[in-house]
This record gives sequence, C-alpha cells and structure tokens, in this order.
Amino acid sequence: MPSATSLTIVSKCTVFPDQKSTLQDLKLSVSDLPMLSCHYIQKGGLFTRPPTLSMDSLISHLKQSLSQTLSHFPPLAGRFNTDSDGHIYITCNDAGVDFIHATATNISIQDILYPLHVPDCIKGFFTFESTVSYQGHYKPILAVQVTELADGVFIGCSMNHSVTDGTSFWNFFNTFAEVSRGINKISRKADFSRNSILVSEAVLKVPQGGPQVTFNENEPLSERIFSFSREAILKLKSKVNNKKWSQNPGDTDADVVELMGKESNDALFQIHNSGKMTAILESWFKNAVLKPQETVSNLQTGEISSFQSLCALLWRAVTRARNLNPSKTTTFRMAVNCRHRLNPKLDPLYFGNAIQSIPTYAPAGDVLSRDLRWCAEQLNKNVVAHNDGMVRRFVQDWESNPRCFPLGNLDGASMTMGSSPRFPMYDNDFGWGRPLAVRSGKANKFDGKISAFPGREGNGTVDLEVVLAPETMAGIESDHEFMQFVSS
Repeated sequence: MPSATSLTIVSKCTVFPDQKSTLQDLKLSVSDLPMLSCHYIQKGGLFTRPPTLSMDSLISHLKQSLSQTLSHFPPLAGRFNTDSDGHIYITCNDAGVDFIHATATNISIQDILYPLHVPDCIKGFFTFESTVSYQGHYKPILAVQVTELADGVFIGCSMNHSVTDGTSFWNFFNTFAEVSRGINKISRKADFSRNSILVSEAVLKVPQGGPQVTFNENEPLSERIFSFSREAILKLKSKVNNKKWSQNPGDTDADVVELMGKESNDALFQIHNSGKMTAILESWFKNAVLKPQETVSNLQTGEISSFQSLCALLWRAVTRARNLNPSKTTTFRMAVNCRHRLNPKLDPLYFGNAIQSIPTYAPAGDVLSRDLRWCAEQLNKNVVAHNDGMVRRFVQDWESNPRCFPLGNLDGASMTMGSSPRFPMYDNDFGWGRPLAVRSGKANKFDGKISAFPGREGNGTVDLEVVLAPETMAGIESDHEFMQFVSS
C-alpha cells in the first residue's frame, strides 16, 4: 500500500481574497476559545480527474475560485490577535491562505476506497498536520491542498477549529465548489454576527507557549469506515423502539429527515439542488458540564431516533471490546448544534463554533447487561434536555472556569462522536462531478474518536469513521450485534 511519503509537493503559494474585506474584527466566543488546543479540522473529497482540464489548468482554476470564495469568508483569510485584556479576535486583514499543489501519482482511487482499514496515505493529502488552532496567531487560518493521483484528485482543506465548526466548514467547502463550477450567486451566505450569549467578557488564560493537545498524538490506532444502509438503520431503529420491522418501499422524504435524528425545532433542513435534501448542521466539541450523577433521568422518553440508535449500538460494541470492569464509568459524548436551541435562535449559517458536547455516563456493566433500547434512552434523554436553559448553563459553567477542551480518551472508557451525517459533504461538485468519497486527515484522532458522515448515495445512509486502539477495533469487527447492521 502506498504511504504518505509517496507524495511530492509541486508548488505552494498564498491565495488572497479577490476583494478587500470590510468586516470588523470578530471576537472568539465561549464555543470558539475551547478549541484553541485542538488541531485544525482536516476534511476533503476524493474526485475523478476532470476530463477536459489539464492539471495545470485545474490548479489555476481552483486558485482563482478560492480567491473569489474567500471574499465571502473574510475570517478565513485573517489571523488571530490577542488584545491587552487577553481577548482573542480574528482580524480580517486579508493576509491570505495557503494553497498547495501535490502529486502522488502512484496512488489510485482504488487504493483509497477498497482497503478494509483507512490507509495511511490519506494523511498526506492535508497540510498543517498536528497544528494547534492557537497557532492561527501566526499561521494561516485555512490551507487548501490539491493532490494529483494516478486517476483522480483529492481536494483537502485544513481549517482552524477555533474559527469554524462543521456547519461553517462545510458551508465554506460547498461555496468553494459552487464558485468553481461557475455559480455567480452563492446559495448560502454566512452570518458573521457576534451579538449572542456565546460572546463573553470572560478571558481564557493561555499557558506560556500556547495550549497543547490533551491526547497522545502517537498512540497506535486503527481506523475504519463502517457503512450503514438506509434499510439497516431503519431496521435498527425498529429494534430499539420495540417495533416490528417491515421493509416499506414507500418511505417518504419525512422518513429521510428523521432518519438521522431531526428534532422538531431544527429549522436547518431545506430542499436544495434538484429537490435533494441537505442540511447544514453541527460538528463537535466543547465542554461537559453535567457530572455523572447529574445525567438527566426524569424526562419522558419518546421514540428513539435512528442516530441515537446507531450511537447506542456502537457504545455497546466498543464497551464490550474494551473488556472494562463492570463498575467502570463509560462516557459517550455527542455534539449538538446550539444555533436552533438558543432563544433567540442564531442564524442557521452563523459562522463560528456554535456547538456543545453532551456527555452521557453509564457503568460498563449497565451498558452491557441492559438492552440496546436502555442505552439509546440514556442518550435520548440528554439530547432532549439540551434546550436554551442548558446551553446557557454550559456557557455560565465555562465563564466560571475558562479552559480549553480536554479532547481525548483520558480514562480509557470514553467515546466522542463528532461531525454529522446531516452535513452536505457530497454536495460538492467543482465542475466535473460529486466526490467519490469524503475522508479526514490525522487531526484530532485518538482511541474512541468517531465521526459520522452521510453515505455517498444519500437517502439516509451513514458512514461512521471509527478510530480505536487496534485490539478494540478487532473486537468490534467480530461483534455480531454490531456487524449485523454493517454493509459488506
């Protein structure tokens, strides 16, 4: 299998917005600041080669498209600045972003798509490896790398996590693709307002030399994409809700909307691009406020969503594979988008981090001895409880003790669900077709880090990017309860 060392950098340059920014400095919020110790977000798409463009022409075209796109996202071409009081701002100074052209012509599309485990060569498709977001004070906030493969192209973006969450990241990526394929009027304009409860006077005290990641970046890990068909997920949901499963070819669009756990107050879903449903939703991270004994338990549990069912399935499989003491407390973290939970609501395309991490706690013995529905109920109760009041409680808790997010599996019994199958990851046609696959780089990966992607075929299919210790991965790969729902 080819490795990341097979890659050659052809050129590197700085791309500037094609119009000068008039946007004022943007203060980092209580959702942005905890990410200063996290790596840059690294996500990108695998494409076939454009049939009518040479690589030189493609590179020139993408640089021009990026320049035009940056004018719609001035913060991405800026830098961080810390004022005399310790508040950190994004200065929209048009300092530019990095653009890298690389080649790895010994790597083919099948080398990426067909191995059982995610190959190491993908790490080379992104720049800013191990770069911590605080370094946005002197490094570009965004870098785009275009890697020429034997029969394809990979477009990878590395973006500062204190500037964007998943909603904002994919809004940029979608817009970049729109501009590239010649759309003059972009469909989703970012909102750069800073007038919500998320913007605070609290100051994060940064250690000398800047914050560092809180997990072991060099621990041995195994990574695999597990795919789940629409039918498998609906079957799993029926099992969790104690309903008889029957395949119904007449499922409606409403079923697709719910399929990944849509809440009634989520206003982000919209019909887009030939009637296909897409969504701009959350990525991840922030801090836990609830202590294990405070997990919500007094709420009436209704129907468990498909995504909560899928999370519960994985929670049980990983806990079983880790062979934990029954009394050991396990933690399953899920990201929630706060844009629609706040009152008043934020704009659906609010630019920045507007996410909080909901922890659900349970002893390993309970996770394994109780049924799948019980596990899903624990997740469901906490998601239902995360309303405007709870969002504000999280904010107040952080203000009382400003801190960076302790990302990782510090106790050996934690899992962290990031990204979202609602993100429009495949709505990215740069002019010659949609991605064949979406992949992520090495950033922010540790034992127990899970990322949810939509399946390429859409219609409620889901891919889970699962990162585990090798022995734990082997355990879930032989776990019948889990694997019976995984597509071959």
